[in-house]
Amino acid sequence: MSTPKAVDTPVVLEISPNGGIEGRSRRYEKFLGDMAGVYRDDAAWQAAVAARGGDELIYWVDDHRYQEGPGALIVGTSTLLPGRYGEEFAVTRGHIHAISDRAELYHCLSGHGVMLLETLDGQSAAIELTPGKAVNVPGHWIHRSVNVGDEPFVTLFCYAADAGQDYGVIAEAGGMKNLVVADGDGWTLAPNPDHRGYRGGSETSESDS
Repeated sequence: MSTPKAVDTPVVLEISPNGGIEGRSRRYEKFLGDMAGVYRDDAAWQAAVAARGGDELIYWVDDHRYQEGPGALIVGTSTLLPGRYGEEFAVTRGHIHAISDRAELYHCLSGHGVMLLETLDGQSAAIELTPGKAVNVPGHWIHRSVNVGDEPFVTLFCYAADAGQDYGVIAEAGGMKNLVVADGDGWTLAPNPDHRGYRGGSETSESDS
């Protein structure tokens, strides 16, 4: 007779609206110097690095995972600090899932942001998020968080533990099809003239957000 598989134990997590999880499995951090090639206005990014230093923390992710296999969920918070690089607002690197049909939920806990969404075949959307609003991102969509406010933009996210992330898809395309840029006191979308179109696949399997 086979031995029954052990069942995972439920875990209580304390999730802060200011970003961060008590009981997290890990914390993942990105610094200003890590963002080479992310902003189209490279001169503005270089100037920010020179003025503020490449070791300035600009966003971080706390997550909790109880197993890696199919069926499990990863729950976490993403905290993106405000900033501007020329006319572009602060962004995360963005990704599509390595298993591209995996979906992801983002719920805004605090701040004011935009979820910038694009598909490999050219569809695009920009969903504005404020506290209490959420976006359910279907599989096959590239997604990137953008902070269009003057406070940290904090989201609670949840996705399948086997999904993985592919960050290269954006860089290889010359950036996303659209940029989120300043428009008076608000924001708007502007076409990215460097965008070359996306490749047809998603093969890498990095596991950082």
